[in-house]
Amino acid sequence: MKKTSILLLVAIVLTSCVSKKKFLALENENGQIKSELTKTKVAKEDLEGKFAAIQERVDQYNTKINTLASLNSSLSEENDSKMENVAGVAVMSNNTKTKMRETLTKVDPNLVSQAKTLKDSMDLAVSYNLKKRMNTTSFDESDDIAISIDETVVMISISDKMLFNSGSYRVSNKANDILQKIADVVNSESSIDVMVEGHTDARSINTDKLQDNWDLSVLRATSVVRKLQQQYNVAPEKLIASGRSSYQPLVGNDTREDRARNRRTRIIILPNIDKFFALMSEDN
Repeated sequence: MKKTSILLLVAIVLTSCVSKKKFLALENENGQIKSELTKTKVAKEDLEGKFAAIQERVDQYNTKINTLASLNSSLSEENDSKMENVAGVAVMSNNTKTKMRETLTKVDPNLVSQAKTLKDSMDLAVSYNLKKRMNTTSFDESDDIAISIDETVVMISISDKMLFNSGSYRVSNKANDILQKIADVVNSESSIDVMVEGHTDARSINTDKLQDNWDLSVLRATSVVRKLQQQYNVAPEKLIASGRSSYQPLVGNDTREDRARNRRTRIIILPNIDKFFALMSEDN
């Protein structure tokens, strides 16, 4: 009987030890599962955060796209409205309106949005076509040549050293390429006139042939005009020669470099706005 009790006690103790080991193993496994679950939740929240950020950026891009589309539509409607607003201007044909619209679609939208009247839109169309005809990319703009457009006027400023030999008002052959290009544009359209302006620095001049800078600026302008007429066959009735002396400087006259900048000839291409539609053709 005593042996039986001892055996029974040992069996209970052994069974208790095994159950405790299983419990501890299960408890450890449960802890690991909870840890993995926590990590998974953190990873899920991180991914959800990243997705939300991406979705926000997508929404922002979609908003920008819709805004640009709306702006484009608005500009088109505004241009159409300007085409109809012909107060003070001869009524345009449907063909002319179509050409205007086609040209304005190629112009910088910011510039188009600033056009408040029909004339503003006409100016933009003319300047675009003028610049295209001038093909200004063929010139390497530098300190010697500067090309700009103000409304319908193309202004080409050429330095003294490129146009004339030192101390002379006779046109140098170095200017032949750009004068040829100008002549080609002017000769291609009856609606274009050319004004040539001579500019000097502020240093005084007095020679046997030149009394002052007025004489020098005018003589240099007439030399360019004469070359356009005689060498490049520009009709003389299209040409205007003028001298501004030293009274419209680009910069001060304090240094040699600044004086060189002020010595220039400005060639201004002036389309007749009443005939501007001749410039709307797309064959150039």
